[in-house]
Amino acid sequence: MNAIHTRTARTPLQTASLVVGVVFLVVGVLGFIPGVTTNLDDLQFAGHHSDAMLLGVFEVSILHNIVHLLFGVAGIVLARTWQGARAFLIGGGAIYLLLWVYGMLVGHDTAANFVPVNGADNWLHLLLGLGMIALGFALGRRSVTAGRL
Repeated sequence: MNAIHTRTARTPLQTASLVVGVVFLVVGVLGFIPGVTTNLDDLQFAGHHSDAMLLGVFEVSILHNIVHLLFGVAGIVLARTWQGARAFLIGGGAIYLLLWVYGMLVGHDTAANFVPVNGADNWLHLLLGLGMIALGFALGRRSVTAGRL
């Protein structure tokens, strides 16, 4: 018995969401791997006392890694539809811009820095936010004649 399988073509927007989601998922996993994350013994659930550093540069905690994993899953799941992919890229980018503002406003050695973030995280969050929003808008434009995917 031969079943006919139809595969809907993935749009560039959906591909971007999928790729960004996979990257977030990988980063979330790497945050728990010794060697890739230095000072893993100092990894805390949350707060600025976590001295674990992803790639020796980005301060991470269990909470921070979980956020990356959740963003990864969201990007992959939402990549299934054009609307979902666009919402992930633009909405997720907006969240990362808010996280950048948060990181710029809180003192890195204060209890308010519960994520935690450091200077490298802050600038990465700015680039991620701007990049995700740019992808969402640039790839999310539809022509008047384009059908819904």
